Amino acid sequence: MIAAAVLLWMIFAIWPDWLVDAIGRKKIFLNALFNGITLGGLYFLVASGFTLIFGLMRNVNLAHGSLYLLGGYIGYFVADVTGYWLLAFPVAFVVVGLLGILMQVFVFQKMEGEDLRQTLVTIGISIVMADLMLWGFGGDFFNISPPQWLSGPLTTFFVTGAKSSGELVYLKYPIVRIVIFIASVIIGLGMWMLLNRTRIGMLIRAGVDDRDMLSATGARIQLVFIGVFAFGAGLAGVAGVVGGTFQSVAPGEDIRFLLASLVVVIVGGMGSIPGAAIGALVIGLAEQLGSVYFPTYAVVLTFLIMVVVLAFRPQGLLGRA
Repeated sequence: MIAAAVLLWMIFAIWPDWLVDAIGRKKIFLNALFNGITLGGLYFLVASGFTLIFGLMRNVNLAHGSLYLLGGYIGYFVADVTGYWLLAFPVAFVVVGLLGILMQVFVFQKMEGEDLRQTLVTIGISIVMADLMLWGFGGDFFNISPPQWLSGPLTTFFVTGAKSSGELVYLKYPIVRIVIFIASVIIGLGMWMLLNRTRIGMLIRAGVDDRDMLSATGARIQLVFIGVFAFGAGLAGVAGVVGGTFQSVAPGEDIRFLLASLVVVIVGGMGSIPGAAIGALVIGLAEQLGSVYFPTYAVVLTFLIMVVVLAFRPQGLLGRA
């Protein structure tokens, strides 16, 4: 409670001179804070699909980062050719989801329960996909431009300081990041409702706990799992479009977001959508605040959080024991 009160004071109060001298301007702090929150939304989109595939279905898909990168490339070229930014999302979702169906049918169904084989095969798939994308799209950086109505900053109600005349200065923040973060929250709530309040979610959870018993009732569990895998892969494709809008699409981003997804799932707990949301928020904040205030140890800070969680709560913050 004390830490929460201090954080709220740092967000809403006008900083005294001694605090500015100690850690820098409030504007830098607020930008790092909100960049961490919105980056957590992007990590959640990637990790939520990963936690469905890895946490719920127990399929070790280390090609998940390649699905993210492929979605980013698809989104860039769809938006560039058609001029419609929003069209990039359904196209990336469908194309990458179809690739996920192929992977589930031809790879994972033939290696159910064989974690080591799944790991090695999906590592091979990720290497092949990375080389194919490098060959097809080159090594350039691509940035997906949002539409005009999402361009530019939005003036918020957060005060960053005061002028000599006494006029308050308010923080300006990119509107596209705010909109995409809100969309990621809506997607997360929808996924939680689907898994916990619908018949399909009941079938998924029952199939994970006892697949043989559920199959004996006549449920077509393989079709359910194919649908879950396709949805998780499609989310990775959508996250690629979001990442290309936030930052850029380039070779190497697949490895970065695969590692981020692994850390988020480990910290939040396997198979837990709320856990993935909390883990993504913690890791996003750690990266951004660390890059501003501890630039030399920003990467170490992320993995230090994972080590602490594994030491005191091995199942993750919201995972089941």
